[in-house]
Amino acid sequence: MAQGCSARMTAAAGGLTTPTGSARGVDGVYHRRMRLAGLLIDLDGTLYVGGEPVAGAREAVASLKDSGLAIRYVTNTTREPRRLVCERLLSLGFEVEEREIFTPARAAAGKIGPRSCFALVDGSLLEDLEGVNLTDGRPDYVLVGDLGEGFTYERLNLAFRHLMEGADLMALQKNKFWRTEGGMSLDAGPFVAALEYASGKRASVVGKPEQDFFRLALDDLGLMANQVGMVGDDAEADVGGARKAGLLGIQVRTGKWQADASEADLVLDSIADLPGVVKSWGGEG
Repeated sequence: MAQGCSARMTAAAGGLTTPTGSARGVDGVYHRRMRLAGLLIDLDGTLYVGGEPVAGAREAVASLKDSGLAIRYVTNTTREPRRLVCERLLSLGFEVEEREIFTPARAAAGKIGPRSCFALVDGSLLEDLEGVNLTDGRPDYVLVGDLGEGFTYERLNLAFRHLMEGADLMALQKNKFWRTEGGMSLDAGPFVAALEYASGKRASVVGKPEQDFFRLALDDLGLMANQVGMVGDDAEADVGGARKAGLLGIQVRTGKWQADASEADLVLDSIADLPGVVKSWGGEG
């Protein structure tokens, strides 16, 4: 985000309030936002929580599309392929196409190419790794996703040995935790950190909040970073990553949102509030 446009705005009932920043700063952010041509939207915690759509989310997405904004759905999920992600969204009433979904697995497949890989990922994710040479013996890469209870000592130790024999470490994402029906649960990040610590190698990361992931989505949209906003519940992976990549960071107070954890450009109670805000920006044009 450009310097001088650091004001933080909060959507509240009856309009926008500006808890920080000068009037000049607010003006700068406001007019920059009026040029939005596209949105990247997080899924879990933003569109749905615990398997249920956020109130008003379906209507909000439909309204945003009708307004002419180009939309892509970006997720750090590493347990399901894009096909199943798309099917879930459709089952929840969201109108989405598989091509609109970006996952770390597809980004990883592009980076690894035909080289060999030992994949610590859920079996269902293998279809998104098409073209990658998967092996258990002397791989070029150790690829780590979210295995949940599949993170056994045996599998982690085998990954460690491959790293010590020369393999590079790649992580689909390094999220610390995520919200499940049973509460907050460990994500892939802590296990990646364990392998980094033991092997002395630093993982290359292909999911949010890495800039390459956002660039991939921007390329598909055909838009520049300053034309696109990222909507998400994760202050670090969604909002922080997007802002570092030059996008507008839009924080929602659903999912894993925590008070005072975000440096977002815009804070909303939920994505249901976004169409009204976008309409107000356009109305000033």
